[in-house]
Amino acid sequence: FGYVGSVILLVFNIIMIQNPEVFGLQDAGGASRWAFLLVGLWWLGFAQITFRRMPKETKVPLDSQIVKKGYAELKKVWHQVAHMKSLKRFLASFFFYSAGVQTVLYLASTFATEELKFEAAELILVILILQFLAIFGAYLFAYVSKLFGNKLSLLVMLSVWITICIIAYFVQGKMGFYGIASAVGLVMGGIQSISRSTYSKLIPEGTTDTASFFSFYDVLEKCAIVLGTFSFGFINQISGGMRNSILALVVFFVLGIILLLGVKIKTRSREQVVEV
Repeated sequence: FGYVGSVILLVFNIIMIQNPEVFGLQDAGGASRWAFLLVGLWWLGFAQITFRRMPKETKVPLDSQIVKKGYAELKKVWHQVAHMKSLKRFLASFFFYSAGVQTVLYLASTFATEELKFEAAELILVILILQFLAIFGAYLFAYVSKLFGNKLSLLVMLSVWITICIIAYFVQGKMGFYGIASAVGLVMGGIQSISRSTYSKLIPEGTTDTASFFSFYDVLEKCAIVLGTFSFGFINQISGGMRNSILALVVFFVLGIILLLGVKIKTRSREQVVEV
């Protein structure tokens, strides 16, 4: 539903920027300013639904040691994870393939602009393709996961990501890049939702402090982004081309697959527990 909501506002803002006179605006620059304002209002408005439905919290005074305690919580989770073989393997796998996924998502527009000379209007179309297909991709891989399990679903998506990087290395025309963007859209939403779902299944049953576990998960993803984008920039700098950087991302996905193959995910039914 997040992708659906983003597409609605994105389409409206694009129409407004492309046709400012229809909305009583002088130029695209003014329309862009209104688009940013609308995004803020969109977030603020729909956030009220969440705020109203969330359980009331007990107000506590701000602790001066909050940062220190935050690090302590992450350290505690780190020590717990160290003794959980499958969870540790999955997090290592997630770290590497997230470095690839997030780097592609962050730098795809830069690649399109620098290597394929895309204009701003063409990049907007790429964003639309990503968002629309992400909706279908999320449903598709949720269905695959339901039939064959999270692990196989992740392995299929990682194989698609590898294919994307290899094709991107050779792509020359804009139509080819639109095709790549379509493939990215299909696996973009699925890889994020299925990864988080898999992680939740691997957290020990009875864990009450799940917030600390998911904070650790999010911090790990941010570290992966740093590694991925740094690697992309470094390889681009020493080789003189982004195509080499894109191809090098295959290493992250391959490492992710190798580590994921050793992960055992418990699937619970009413009568038994099986490991896949």
